[in-house]
Amino acid sequence: MVVRIRLARPPGATKLTTHYHIVVVDAKKRRDAKPLEILGIYDPKLHPARPDKRVEWSVDRLRYWVGVGAEPTKTVVHLLD
Repeated sequence: MVVRIRLARPPGATKLTTHYHIVVVDAKKRRDAKPLEILGIYDPKLHPARPDKRVEWSVDRLRYWVGVGAEPTKTVVHLLD
């Protein structure tokens, strides 16, 4: 089973409330498939209180999934750098 680490919109998210989950999902599943695990959150909007983009993730779980062969997408690699 090929597993990927990618961005996914959470259920019920709209265009006005854009934020994403960093998820682990089977590469052959459809876009809105249930993830194996949610690793973190990415909020691309700039907030007045925090001028930087908000990215939070679980380092331990991310290392585990990369260690067992999960392939992060280019976007996720860019976010985590």
